[in-house]
Amino acid sequence: MEIKSFLRTEGDINLSMERQQWQETHLSQETIDVLEEDSRYFLHQSMSTPCMNVIANAEGIYLEDMDGRKYMDFHGNSVHQVGYKNKYVIDAVKRQLDELPFLPRRYTSPIAVQLAQKLVELAPGDLNKVLLTPGGTTAIGLAMKLARKATGKFKTISTWDSFHGAGLDAISVGGEGVFRNRMGPLLPGTEHMMPYNSYRCILGDCGDCGSKCLDYLEYILEREDDIGAIIMEPIRSTDVQIPPKAYFQRLRRLCDQYGVLLVLDEIPTAFGRTGKMFVHEHYDIVPDIVVIGKGFGGGVFPMAGIIAREGLDVAQDISLGHYTHEKSSVGCAAALATIEFIENNSLLDHAERMGVFLEHRLTEMMHRHEIIGDVRVKGMLAGIELVTNRQTKEKAIEGTEKVMYRCMEKGLSFKVSNGNVITLVPPLITTQPQLEQALTIVETSIREVFPQ
Repeated sequence: MEIKSFLRTEGDINLSMERQQWQETHLSQETIDVLEEDSRYFLHQSMSTPCMNVIANAEGIYLEDMDGRKYMDFHGNSVHQVGYKNKYVIDAVKRQLDELPFLPRRYTSPIAVQLAQKLVELAPGDLNKVLLTPGGTTAIGLAMKLARKATGKFKTISTWDSFHGAGLDAISVGGEGVFRNRMGPLLPGTEHMMPYNSYRCILGDCGDCGSKCLDYLEYILEREDDIGAIIMEPIRSTDVQIPPKAYFQRLRRLCDQYGVLLVLDEIPTAFGRTGKMFVHEHYDIVPDIVVIGKGFGGGVFPMAGIIAREGLDVAQDISLGHYTHEKSSVGCAAALATIEFIENNSLLDHAERMGVFLEHRLTEMMHRHEIIGDVRVKGMLAGIELVTNRQTKEKAIEGTEKVMYRCMEKGLSFKVSNGNVITLVPPLITTQPQLEQALTIVETSIREVFPQ
């Protein structure tokens, strides 16, 4: 079956012949029976149902399937910074369940205040106000509503290829066809510009600063005075696009010049993924709103939220969120324990060191294999772009999918983004020997699929 290119933007898909062949070869009949029951009862959707496998256990950096096979999980939906079944987080959740399992939304509790205080202490500048929510998509909604309220302007600018969540408001600012296509009408005023792409810029050679992208943005801002916010991922976590510092410093200046709020979506990348607690710290800027989620809940509880500049506390007369689990006592306990574990175990320093190792090791790999067109690394987030020709930059889509399933056979799980990018998102607790083992699996699989 021909698979349209827009279906491959976010991650590997669940309708290919490669997946079917892998399942037929490696899964027991008992597992297949469970998958068929799952497919029977759950609504089908791209990248999800029908599912790949049945997981029986998740602990540390490993997943274990129903047939007893273990996989290093370098995917994890970006929630597993502190590893699965983290005892420190689970113990905090258990204590909170005994003490106060649910907090009605008209009230607060010490654990919620402690978490908000901790976030404010960690965030730079005057990012001093917090609002929590059960999921990343709803956190994006909070940011959009606050931007409208604070500026009186309803328009936003975001980028094509971006992902900000699956709700209708989030896909309106998002830029991936697999979520947006045939879903209209979407929110009015959600304008888009070209994304930063270090390897395949549609505007030609911009050098290291992405200046043509921002020239276009300035062109828009000069002509439209009703843009309230620019919403961007400081590092795109799916195919690992890492703009240089100059890009975001100029973006911050443009926002200040034209009275536009800068909203940075750090849902999959905050809390140590890049070697900093927050990604924007790498750029020496302070956004107006930073959106957090995913790993915030320690891989145990769904937690998200926004951290905003104190001057944006202007919405007392409306409800920005007011979600039932807005200040979940259990979620707050999980989130606070996650941050404490990261700090107590020096995981930021570890992620930075492992980033140096990953970049060195992947650069060596690229020199050995012409199929690798580019490698991009920031902390414990890495992308390996496979191309059939480095000059034309044609994507090696079919081969990349084959590499993924070869790696699964050898005990390594990750996702493929944009059709040809091997995206590695290891837990922050992953050791250097474990990273070396994972990269050996990747390189061995590349050799098997692309013999030189």
